[in-house]
This record gives sequence, C-alpha cells and structure tokens, in this order.
Amino acid sequence: MPGREDMPSTIRRSDKHAQNLWAKTHDSAVKEYGEGQRSHRTAFAALKNEYEKIGDHWERKAERGPSDRQAEGGRNTRRKTAGGVDANASKEHLLDVARKLDIRGRSSMNKDELVKAIEKANDRATAKSRS
Repeated sequence: MPGREDMPSTIRRSDKHAQNLWAKTHDSAVKEYGEGQRSHRTAFAALKNEYEKIGDHWERKAERGPSDRQAEGGRNTRRKTAGGVDANASKEHLLDVARKLDIRGRSSMNKDELVKAIEKANDRATAKSRS
C-alpha cells in the first residue's frame, strides 16, 4: 500500500515535509523489503532523524540525528525506543517540551523521567485525537 494511504494519523497531523519524508521512505522500503513492519520501522527511523513527536503530531528537531539509544545502534539492536521523544536532546529542551505538554512536576524530574513523562503525554494526546 502506498505510504500516503498507509500513513499514521500522527504524521497526517504534521507538516508536509514530515508527511513527504515518511511516505517516500516507506514507499522505497516497500520496494526493498515488501509490505509490513520493516517498511514502517524504516520510515519511522527516517522521520525520527529529523522530527520528534510532541503531543499528537511531529515537529522538526533543531538538529538532525538519532532520537534515542535504539536509533543510534542500527537495525539489529533490541533496545526499547523512546516512542518519538528526542531522548538525546538536552534536559532544557525536554523541559520545554514538557512545558508545552503541561506535564506536572517536570521541574523536579531528571532526564530519564522527563522522557518517560513526555512519551506518556504524547500517547494520551494521540489517543485523544483519534477518538
């Protein structure tokens, strides 16, 4: 199925560049690997290199690069991803994102706690947008 038709709702709510990046990467991956999870994972990996998930959509990162330890490790690693949160960003950036998402207690959280709280807030925002 073409990437435009198979695009997740969070990407549909993002800017045109994010949509084009995901769709082109997905379509290319389908040609290489066939339909399925691998094509989706490849498209998300490309997206996460330039974007981070904030709430129910994706926003461009200030700097390109891997978003978490899983993304740094390549395709054969089995670490858990941060669900689109730019876990490699500075604590200050994560605090800004937490402020946007109105996460309570953010000022007393360490970096790992901020990443988890942002991931949960993103999941809630996405679920709310789908209902």
